[in-house]
Amino acid sequence: MKNAAGVSGHQPAPVPAAGQSAASDLSTRDRVTQLLLERGATTAAQLGDALGLSPAAIRRHLDAMLAEGDVVAREQAVRGHRGRGRPAKVFLLTDEARVRCGTHHYDNMATAALRWIASNGGSEAVEAFAADQVAALEARCRAAMEDAGDDPLARAEALAGALTAEGYAANASTIASGGQLCQHHCPVAHVAAEFPQLCEAETAVISRLVGTHVQRLATIAHGDGVCTTHIPAQPGRVQSGKTVTTVRTDR
Repeated sequence: MKNAAGVSGHQPAPVPAAGQSAASDLSTRDRVTQLLLERGATTAAQLGDALGLSPAAIRRHLDAMLAEGDVVAREQAVRGHRGRGRPAKVFLLTDEARVRCGTHHYDNMATAALRWIASNGGSEAVEAFAADQVAALEARCRAAMEDAGDDPLARAEALAGALTAEGYAANASTIASGGQLCQHHCPVAHVAAEFPQLCEAETAVISRLVGTHVQRLATIAHGDGVCTTHIPAQPGRVQSGKTVTTVRTDR
């Protein structure tokens, strides 16, 4: 009997050591974390497809991450007519998980500094500070986009590449009503939650760089999974940095 395996030509599958299994789980969860950081709110099915995991396997990892406080689950927002049945659940990284990804630095000091500025100089001083902070980013992105041409959607695509190089994990896409620029990472999300002037200054930069009026539909600072900026299909040309509209579609 002890030679049966050799006669049949089949060897029993090796059982991974406990340490190997744990390391594999951590590696997979790192990949899940990276996908959620890049994509924002994502369903279990979408995560499983991207990682090549079965529904049971991705659920096991998500359940563990939920238990550890790394992700939260919400019902998927459905705009327009909703069919029968409950909406699918989407998963997002928690603030604590984003911090561990290195997405927030010196938040407490930055918030305290902006509170001091607001207290001593008022809202206009905060706006001026925010504009000054994004000026260098605008200059770098403009330089990276110099060959993008004049078409706003082409410029949005070039801007997405420039922002990704700056660490914003951005992408651009064409939709029925124009274009959409998504930023999956915000380095100042916690501070911007209290001081929306930072988001408004960034939106003004996007508007100037793509060369048209834009609409901010969602921001990570307000609890959305992704910062989403809509670029209308046939807009007018930007006349100044004040041509910014913020529209909330998820409230």
